[in-house]
This record gives sequence, C-alpha cells and structure tokens, in this order.
Amino acid sequence: MSAFRFFPRNKPFHSLLRGIFQRGAFLDIRPIISSSVLFFVGDNLSVPSSSANSRTDCSIEPLTPSPSPRVEVRPRMACPFSVVVAIDFGTTSSGYAFSFTEDSEAIHMMKRWEGGDPGVANQKSPTCLLLTPDLRFHSFGFAARDFYHDLDPDEAQQWLYFDKFKMKIHSTCDLTMETELEAVNGRRVAAIEVFAHALRFFREHALKEVKEQTSSVLEGDEIRWVITVPAVWRQPAKQFMREAAYLAGLVSPDCPEQLLIALEPEAASIYCRKLRLHQVTDLSLQPMANGVDVNGSRPFDSSFRQGDKYIVADCGGGTVDLTVHQIERPQGTLKELYKASGGPYGAVGVDLAFESMLSQIFGDDFIQSFKTKRPAAWVDLTIAFEARKRTAAPGGANALNISLPFSFIDYYKRHRGQSVEAALRRSKSVMNIVKWSSQGMLRLSQEAMNELFQPTIANIVQHIEELMSKPEVRGVRFLFLVGGFAESPMLQKAIHKALGCLCRIIIPHNVGLTILKGAVLFGLDPTVVRVRRCPLTYGVGVLNRFVEGRHPRDKLLIKDDRQWCTDILDRFVSVDQSVALGEVVRRSYTPARPCQRKIVINIYCSATDDVTYISDPGVRKCGMVTLELPQPLLPPAAGGPARREIRATMQFGDTEIKVTAVDVVSKRSVKASIDFLSN
Repeated sequence: MSAFRFFPRNKPFHSLLRGIFQRGAFLDIRPIISSSVLFFVGDNLSVPSSSANSRTDCSIEPLTPSPSPRVEVRPRMACPFSVVVAIDFGTTSSGYAFSFTEDSEAIHMMKRWEGGDPGVANQKSPTCLLLTPDLRFHSFGFAARDFYHDLDPDEAQQWLYFDKFKMKIHSTCDLTMETELEAVNGRRVAAIEVFAHALRFFREHALKEVKEQTSSVLEGDEIRWVITVPAVWRQPAKQFMREAAYLAGLVSPDCPEQLLIALEPEAASIYCRKLRLHQVTDLSLQPMANGVDVNGSRPFDSSFRQGDKYIVADCGGGTVDLTVHQIERPQGTLKELYKASGGPYGAVGVDLAFESMLSQIFGDDFIQSFKTKRPAAWVDLTIAFEARKRTAAPGGANALNISLPFSFIDYYKRHRGQSVEAALRRSKSVMNIVKWSSQGMLRLSQEAMNELFQPTIANIVQHIEELMSKPEVRGVRFLFLVGGFAESPMLQKAIHKALGCLCRIIIPHNVGLTILKGAVLFGLDPTVVRVRRCPLTYGVGVLNRFVEGRHPRDKLLIKDDRQWCTDILDRFVSVDQSVALGEVVRRSYTPARPCQRKIVINIYCSATDDVTYISDPGVRKCGMVTLELPQPLLPPAAGGPARREIRATMQFGDTEIKVTAVDVVSKRSVKASIDFLSN
C-alpha cells in the first residue's frame, strides 16, 4: 500500500468508480485537502464524510497558538504509577535515577559503580557493551571495559565490544529495525539488539535499587520509565529507542504512555529552572585571563522572572543540543521559543582529532590495522587519552603525557621495522608539538591540545552565536552549559570569551547529572513544557484544482474532464511553528467498503517551509500512519450505516508525534499507529 489521491465528489459515486478503474492500477496514491474528495488506499477505495460540515471535519485544526486553541485533555495512563525511573543514555556515559511520586522532591541517584577511572568521580558508567563470541550479553560499563581489557589479544578478537555506539543512530539517515552496529573486532550485530541489551541492564539494576528503597511490592505497571535522547534526533531515532525499550522489557507496547521519551536539553532546562545560587557556578563572577571585560558584581538571580528567556546548551559526548525556553508565570511552565538545534559537535570530536593525529604520525594503515588486530589495546589507548582530555586547561604550561600501551610500541616496531620515536621525528606536521618520552608516553604540548579541541569548540561557539542572532532568541538572560563536555575548561573559556558579554554563563554543580535529574522531573510532570516548536514541516500529498500559469504542466492530471494538480504538499504543521501541548490535527476518512480493514497514509517532511510539492528538493517520505479498522457492528444490509467515518487525531506538541483514531458512529477506538522506521 502506498498513499492517497483524491478526486471531486460532485459526480455520482458510481460514475467516479468507473472513471477510476478505467485508469488502471494506482501506484502513487496520496492524501487529501478538499472536502469533496475521494481516497484510495492501495486497492482499497476510501471516501470522505459527506455530512454538511464535511469541510470542517476533513480540514486541519489550526495549530498556531491562539486565544482559543483547540486543546484536548491529555490521556492519562491506563495503569497508575508510583515511581519514575529515568535513564540518561549518553554517547560516552550513561546512568539512571528515580523518584517516588509520594516524595517527588527526593531524586535518588544510581549507586556508584565499581571500577572507574582514577581521578574521575561521577555516578555514571561508560556507555560500552560486551557480548560473548556467541552473541550473548556479558557485561556493560566499567565491567565490560575492564573484562575486555584483560582478555588475551587473540581471544579479544572473538568478543564483541561496542563503545560510543549511540552516535550510529544519529548519523544513520535511513535508520530501520535492521540497521546494524559494528563491534571493535569488525563483527556486525543488529543495532536494536545492542540497545535492548543496554536498556535491559539498566532495567535490572534500577529495579533492584528501587525495591531496596521501598517496603511495598511494586508491579511493573506502577513504574513510569523515561529515556533521554538528543533534541536534534528525528522521529525515526526516537521510535527506535522506544522499540528497543519494548524489546528490553521496560514496558509493554500495549501501554505506550508508561514510557516517555525526554529531550536532553529540555530535561536539563526543567532542572535548571529550579536551581539556586549555591547550586551553580557563574562564569561571569570568575574572571578569566582572556581579556574579556565583564561585570562581575551581578549575583546570579536564582528566581526567574516572568518572561525570562534562557538557552540550555547540552554539550555531551556525541552531540551538542541547544534549546531556548521562556518561563511562564504564574504556573512556571516552559515555552520553547525556537526549534531545537545542534549537531555532532560533542567531545567525541576531540577523540577523532586525536585519532587523526595518530594517523598523521604513524600512518592511517597502521592505526586501522592496530585497531583490528589489537582491539583491547586500542581501547586502553582511548581510555588514557580520555583521562588526559578531562584535565586539559587553557594556558597550561606543562605538556600532557599520554601512555602508549606496550603492545602499540611493539606492534609498530614489527609492522614498520622502526621505533615509535623515529616515527615522531619523521613526522614534520607534529614535530614541534608532540614529543616522545623515554617512559613510553606521548607528550602533547598546549599547542597540540589546542589543535585537537579547536575544531569542535569552534563549531559549538558558532552554533550558539548563530542561535543568539535569531530575533526570537534576542534578550536571553542566561546560557546554561550542561552535559559532560561542559566540564571542560577549554570549552568554558572559549564560550565565556565569545559570549560572556551577551548573557550570564551558568554551569550547574554536578553538571554531568543535570539531564538525568531533569528527566526524572519530566517523568513526574510531562506537562511542564507547555509549548514546543516543530523541528520539521510535516504533511501529505494532495490534489488541487489545476491553475494554468501557476502549476507546472508536468503536474497536470485530467480526470473526468477536470484538471487537477498532483503532488501538492498539504501541511499538517510547519517548521518552527509553535504547538501547544494538547493541540491536535484532525482528519476524517471513510472506507469505500464496509469490510475494509486498513487505511494507510504516507507522511512527508521537509527541513524548510518554502516547499510546494512533495517532489520538491528536500521533501521526503518519512513515515506512514496506519489505521486498523474494526469490523462494523452492523453491515449496511442489516441496518448499519452505509458509510463509516474514521476520525484520526494527530498530536505534534509532545516529544513524539502521536496518533489516535475513533469510529465516529460506534464511538469505538480504532487501532492507529505511526511508523518512521519503514522507509
């Protein structure tokens, strides 16, 4: 089944049928916009309602906030819940926290993990997963990393180690349930299985801690789960995480409201709006040796005023997400002022720059061979660099020493026939900024560290500057830096230098846990963000009357002596449009036959609003809505209605696009689903 096409309804129904079937098979059938139209779903014919007010029933409810928006009551969960568990699934580190609804002020953080890096104190675990050679789950986090480290090099090549695998979901433009991830040893596994293993691990550990905190016996349907994702993720990636959660057993697909997808910078914003003076570091009050003239006498005003605007920059391992919110008083809800933006500018960019530097020195062929033949040793090298990366500070006089594993030194000598030191002397591009230590370490000068950090940091600063230049964003009072990368002194100085004169730059204490705590608060009250901005334009393909000189001739379709223009994009919502929580888009459909059991509608999207046709550059099919129709209570021959009206309702104001439907005559619910992973 593909999509819909529509035709006028001012002719007798049977004459339209004759004309349609004379045309032959329809392979490209799209949705409607007019009230007098005819639908197709594959071979199934569908006709809109013919009631007197059908024009209203078939039209889209306005989504732009107005004095009297059409707002529906948000559906409550079918099962009550007594605890909220949030999982912050990060690129480099992950963790969970929970809160009981009867004591929502108390957020319980996950217990500290065994293992960990020397000098690094946090309550999150590395996002790395280890599978046995026969693809069974072995361990996650520090346990996975340490076990893999201790394996014999030859044995390690048989085990499947996944590290920073979340980035694959962001970078895959054609994400499906069949998308695969590549382990360090080169073997591939279905991505959905890898994510499900990780979520199942968190589920087991979180439930164990929750049960230790209460004397009550908790049932599975009493727990609301929250999973964080980057705000720049599109609908397919969000649906992918939901499907992985179903596979991991967090919730049942029959109770989808028990699982919430939280946007990372949005969760951080929810937490930041509650911060007090003693819980933050204000960079404006800490003069830096960067020549910036700031007024350090202004205290951080922890009580946001009505109408205050602020930006949250979530600087994580894989991505940097930016969101702009405004505080609404007196209710204290949040209004998004500009669509979430960002990109792959996380701390992983510094890691990739380091790998590129190693390739310049030792040769790309050697680095790739070493990663394949000595995967555990490569992981050791990345860990050593990560530890030094965290301590890198601007203006440091001392070089940073990075230990090279013995197997790296030995493998290079056997592979190239010369020493590592000789390779450094021969590499002119880094000769003066990277030295060799007799203790078996690379010595990176301050200039070398600047070269590694600069491209990633420059992208972040540029993106924030571009955002702050938007008319909707002018006048922001605060810029909150959150996420693990926000701890970097290199990043802090660069942002302070570029933006410190425009707004106050605030860093919450325990900045790496900000998103996790905010995700718990979001799970306790999902209505706290009242207005969001649409990241894309969404709509369906329709026919309109052909206008000579306005519509291109290649879009002309002649049917029953009438001229129609095909492929017109009928918008549901537009990019950066404000959509309040509870506002809906409605469409009514009527199956052609009483026994018809399914209607399928193709959804198209675009990153801009300057599009007219679904064939325009940048417009693509991104999903489909499926309506599973129940058997009619009475067939027409037994006194039932000759035509059925199915009313579909779509919500664009939540973190995920949702669809529901109802049989108007019988008032029975229609099973409705929206799929973004089948394209």
